[in-house]
Amino acid sequence: MMNIPFSPPDISEEEILEVAAALRSGWITTGPRTKQLEKEIAAYVGTAKCVCLNSQTACAEMALRVLGVGPGDEVIVPAYTYTASASVVCHVGATPVMIDTQVDSFEMDYDAVAANITEKTKAIIPVDLAGIPCDYDRLYAIVEEKRALFKPASDMQAALGRVAIMADTAHAFGASRNGVMAGSLADFSSFSFHAVKNLTTAEGGALTWRTVDGIDDDEIYRQLQLLSLHGQSKDALAKTKLGAWEYDIIGTWHKCNMTDVAAAIGLAQFKRYPGMLERRREIIERFDAALKPLGIEVLDHYGNGHTSSGHLYLTRVPGITAEQRSEIIIKMAERGIACNVHYKPLPMHTAYKRFGFAIENYPNAYAHFANEITLPLHTCLTDEQVDYIITNYCEIVGTYL
Repeated sequence: MMNIPFSPPDISEEEILEVAAALRSGWITTGPRTKQLEKEIAAYVGTAKCVCLNSQTACAEMALRVLGVGPGDEVIVPAYTYTASASVVCHVGATPVMIDTQVDSFEMDYDAVAANITEKTKAIIPVDLAGIPCDYDRLYAIVEEKRALFKPASDMQAALGRVAIMADTAHAFGASRNGVMAGSLADFSSFSFHAVKNLTTAEGGALTWRTVDGIDDDEIYRQLQLLSLHGQSKDALAKTKLGAWEYDIIGTWHKCNMTDVAAAIGLAQFKRYPGMLERRREIIERFDAALKPLGIEVLDHYGNGHTSSGHLYLTRVPGITAEQRSEIIIKMAERGIACNVHYKPLPMHTAYKRFGFAIENYPNAYAHFANEITLPLHTCLTDEQVDYIITNYCEIVGTYL
């Protein structure tokens, strides 16, 4: 019997050597490697600037703060996502407005998005689930149609002149839609480099944004540096210049910077990333070829003008109950294959129940959750292991179809 973990980090000797070099350099906090990673990410996704922080969550929260979102404001979020997509709204004191999924898609019901935009709405946080970009054309059309309702409360909001699209791109680094890379599709995009992500820095994230007319990209970068480093007017690297000890505290803000040790992992991963994305595509295509003929529902990772990052392989087994779904996951585990579920909808969690959200109001999200099983998908998988997953999944699920 094989032992196949769900999502181990793909760490090679290149990452180890780069981290060792960072440690030997004497510079292990935010410094030259972090700045280099920011430049490489910005060039890769096609934006003028990028800020690397210690998580996607920090990136998303700082983006909301730069936009000026706070108490009294509303932010539209999907019910079918991980908590970070919505918790950041609570962090800044705004109110999350949850939207159900579409009947036949994991994406938000865009008609419901449009219907829920009010004068209080300042942002929409779509999620590129599994690494597949959302329908940004539809989202931009919606916010343009609702311009008359928009009431700006900051210079950034006034410059945009509409509800902002602040994508949770935690899964989507390397994805694209109509030739535009994730990171350039939304007004703001927040990537995750957590240990289980395609590209990892152990813990970390990156925030990118599209240039806004009338707002200087360097000024946005400066604001993000202040917000993420105690409001300190100079970072540690700038203070190392001879005689440059003097600094000011501009505001009593946060501490969520990325370290050079983490960035070192990312720089090495970045060199390998094209091959890692291609390997994910190979595995997905093999899964698709085996599972689609059985009637197992899978996501469209490649096609219709988009290319996925291939982060997660979500499946839905038609007709099974949530209890049967759990049985299948246990049977797979008994054969050494770790599976997962993405996601338990937010209204089912205690924290969001306390806000008054109830899963009964999100029937499509629950229906997607009840029969969803996520298979292992990572670049440490061998062809033999991929075959083992396919054989066992088809055999086990076949008894339920």
